Formats: sequence, structure tokens, C-alpha cells
Amino acid sequence: MQLKYNRQKSLGSSIFKFLLKLILLVIILIFVIFLIEKITFPSPEKKYQIDVTNEIKKL
Repeated sequence: MQLKYNRQKSLGSSIFKFLLKLILLVIILIFVIFLIEKITFPSPEKKYQIDVTNEIKKL
């Protein structure tokens, strides 16, 4: 019969893996935000001015 040696992960390696994943996630989020800022979304050419005073008087 062969005994299995199950080593538990040390606390330091668990924290290191968690921090590494967290740093990668933050870097990816910053990169995505940077790319979204580079996209130019169309803006309306005409400013709309709606008069709502008549609507307020009806209420």
C-alpha cells in the first residue's frame, strides 16, 4: 500500500496567487477603460430646447 502525501498550500502562496490575480484583473480593467476612452461616440449636432412650462401648468 502506498501512502499519499497531501501537502497543504501555505498561506503565503495562497495570498501571493490571490494578489497576482487581483493585479492582473486591475491591469485588464485599466486597459479596457483606456480603450473605451479612445472610442469617439457621436454627439448630437443640434441642441434641443424643450419648453415644459405649459406642461407644468397643466399639472
